[in-house]
Amino acid sequence: MTAKPGHIFDRTQEWAGLDAFAANPYPGAMLGVVSGRRRQGKSFLLEALTTATGGLYFPAVEATDAVSLRAFTAALVRQGIPVSRPLLDWDDAVRLLFSSVAGEPRVVVIDEFPFLVKTNPSLPSIIQRELGPGGAGQRSAARLLLCGSAMSVTGQLLAGQAPLRGRASLELLVSPFGYRDAARFWNADDPELAVLLHAVVGGTPAYRREFVAFDVPDGRDDFDAWVLRTVLNRQSPLFREARYLLAEETEIRDPGLYHSVLAAIASGNQTNGGIANYVGRKSADITHPLNVLEDAALIAREPDLFRGGKWLYRVSEPLITFYEVVMRPEWFRLEGGFADQVWRDLRPDFLSRVIGPHFESLCRAFVPLADGLVDGPVGDVGAGVVKDPEKRTQIQVDVAVLAPPEANGRRRVLSLGEVKWGEVMTPYHAERLARARRLLATSFDVTDCALACYSGAGFSADLRAMAGPGLSLVSLADIYRS
Repeated sequence: MTAKPGHIFDRTQEWAGLDAFAANPYPGAMLGVVSGRRRQGKSFLLEALTTATGGLYFPAVEATDAVSLRAFTAALVRQGIPVSRPLLDWDDAVRLLFSSVAGEPRVVVIDEFPFLVKTNPSLPSIIQRELGPGGAGQRSAARLLLCGSAMSVTGQLLAGQAPLRGRASLELLVSPFGYRDAARFWNADDPELAVLLHAVVGGTPAYRREFVAFDVPDGRDDFDAWVLRTVLNRQSPLFREARYLLAEETEIRDPGLYHSVLAAIASGNQTNGGIANYVGRKSADITHPLNVLEDAALIAREPDLFRGGKWLYRVSEPLITFYEVVMRPEWFRLEGGFADQVWRDLRPDFLSRVIGPHFESLCRAFVPLADGLVDGPVGDVGAGVVKDPEKRTQIQVDVAVLAPPEANGRRRVLSLGEVKWGEVMTPYHAERLARARRLLATSFDVTDCALACYSGAGFSADLRAMAGPGLSLVSLADIYRS
């Protein structure tokens, strides 16, 4: 195995997958696709791979076909592949690429591949043909990696009836760092500071460096000042980043509508109907925007674990939630240089509408990492709504843990949890969960269902006295304890 360079933080599994692909001894060309939202370090990782293994790296840019072909030719020559004549078209270029890599396997990376597809939609078909019978790829040792950040394009390269479907030997998604790795990356030893940071910048590596001029909060007491120095600073690249994330997606034609949909979800409207009502459109009118945002990995659609056929939407990128709640409503004042006033006015909204829901998502992410929280293998972790007909209300379960489905019998519920960020939890919260468990007993198997209270502010003495095998109290320290 090629040693992972020391300057690459984490990404151990991703590096292992790329290295295995690069060294595969199969006698013929192989194809891999690397995708992920922008700023996750895909190019950083692939450049390191080509450097470590002696591979070829070509970063595509937005340009005409002719300009891209000339740049590709120059990249081949610069990296040791002779080109005796000008390349006529991409048919010519792909054949030459494959035929020039013989003997030992060699990695070839085409980064930002969607830029090339935008001007030449036939390029995936050309690659597919050369990988197939009679193509130049049959006699090649190239390990071709196609990489892209436009998720709506890259994510479809291997889907459905796409030409490259069934041709790839590697499909790698480079995701943001998990919340624990993100805390280590930011050197945030204080769990409270780690949650606050993650609610703004998530686990995106790029936001730790140039985007904030390498500015890291000096402890919890420096967080508010850090927000003013970075994300709310009109001179910081992070200031407009949320807007750019949306603008970079090629399928988005009406930014106003898409921002409105994101604002609806960030404001707590998680159902199709709730989002449509907030936006002022019919439910059918927002189906396409929701699908595009989901394909772009900017939102996620998750099932309501207790109501079959019901779906809940959440924003996947924390920076967008922060933008929609704190920045977009006050954009005029922020551009005018009144960030301190905006932050003073909207900080309560940040705590309730950003931190609260974000902390819930961290608690759900904690469940698979927890030791002894549930009894048995975990099938699904999510949220759900339990109807309470007697009280004519609903009980929102923030962290629901279900066992894997079984062929016969009702689905087992392993745990029900409630999450509070800024509120000391009391027996009331445990009793509410117990009532939800009783109500679920008519449709689910709750025999082994334990209860869990997750809090960022702590637990009352009488709730602590109730803790035991059937009731877990999960603190911030527990969530970040490795």
